Amino acid sequence: MTFNIQYFNPKVRSHIESWPTGIYAGFSRVVEQIAEFGPDLGMPYTKAMGDGLFEIRARGAEGIGRAFYCYLVGQRVIILHGFIKKTQATPEKELAIARKRQKEIRHALRQVCPGRPRHQKIHRRA
Repeated sequence: MTFNIQYFNPKVRSHIESWPTGIYAGFSRVVEQIAEFGPDLGMPYTKAMGDGLFEIRARGAEGIGRAFYCYLVGQRVIILHGFIKKTQATPEKELAIARKRQKEIRHALRQVCPGRPRHQKIHRRA
C-alpha cells in the first residue's frame, strides 16, 4: 500500500527543504516510511495532534523539526506546515497555521464533493 505525499503549497515544500541537512534527512526518512506503511506510524516518528492532524517528528544533529500533516481518502498525505523547534512545547502559533490549512482542505473538498459525508473526506483517528 503506497501513500501519495503532497505539500499544501510550493512554499511549504521549499521551506522544509531549506531545513538544516540533518533535520531534513530525518524528515525525509519519516516521509518515506509514511509513503510505504501509512500515515499513522506512531511515536517516535509521528504523533497524533487530534481532529485528524498529525505531526512528523524529525531530528538531526542541528536540532528538531516538526511538520504537520493530515491524510485523505485515496491514500493521500498532505503536509500542511513545518518549522524548526526552538522550545520544548509546540508553539500554538505553528499549530494554528496547520489547523487553518487543514480547514481550508476540508472546505475545498466539500466544494468538490458536496454530497459526501464529512467523515469520509479526511481520516480522523486521533
